[in-house]
Amino acid sequence: MRAAMIQMKVVHDKQQNLIHARELLYQAAQDGIDLAVLPEMFCCPYSNRFFRAYGEEECGVAWTALSQTARELQIYLVGGSMPELSDGKVYNTSYVFDRGGRQIAKHRKAHLFDIDVEGGQRFRESEVLSPGSQITVFDTEFGKIGLCICFDFRFQELAKTMADRGAQLIVVPAAFNMTTGPAHWELLFRQRAVDNQIFTLGTAPARDETEEYVSYANSILADPWGTVVARAGTGEEVLLAEIDFAQNEAIRRQLPIRSARRGDLY
Repeated sequence: MRAAMIQMKVVHDKQQNLIHARELLYQAAQDGIDLAVLPEMFCCPYSNRFFRAYGEEECGVAWTALSQTARELQIYLVGGSMPELSDGKVYNTSYVFDRGGRQIAKHRKAHLFDIDVEGGQRFRESEVLSPGSQITVFDTEFGKIGLCICFDFRFQELAKTMADRGAQLIVVPAAFNMTTGPAHWELLFRQRAVDNQIFTLGTAPARDETEEYVSYANSILADPWGTVVARAGTGEEVLLAEIDFAQNEAIRRQLPIRSARRGDLY
């Protein structure tokens, strides 16, 4: 499977973000990709004061643009995430489309990013956003893929459950910041890959030092041995990588972590 991580710059014009995401997806498709992943909040500045204003219900303008692009390019498209409006609430939601543009999965961020790091970042998503309550795994002709959003990825129980449900790859639209990113970004993707013996992929927005929330960027792919296969820099970039799910089973045969679990002890 050939994957593209679309590390795009997010501006304050929602329509311009949609147009630019489409341009970058078309650029990636020239290299014969099967899967493309956009960043967390790819069409909305990452700030509580914008989430409701930029939000839309399912099948809205952004949803439709993603569906059409997936169909036109005949790719699987993980639409990063966007603010979803539903029953008066706002969710941080990722939609997944198949090669025909049909929605095949939907994940609402389950763990909201409420942190206050002394001398670093303070942010409380729960002031505006509501949490989702589902674990998301979807099918492709290559195998099953798990999906979570940013802060979700810090919880090994969630990653393990996706792997136990057959996920060969965990895809993570994310926007780590300049406090958490340098400390934990690569560490988490390598750690989850090694723990579960699967691929892990994270796509982030490009870094913009002028924004109130600054993305760490560094979109990444780690293999089941914990090796970083591909990693972007800080600017806008279309990062391409090959993913062979056969590596998962090969690593599991060499290092039988999953089969050696002691369910009678824990």
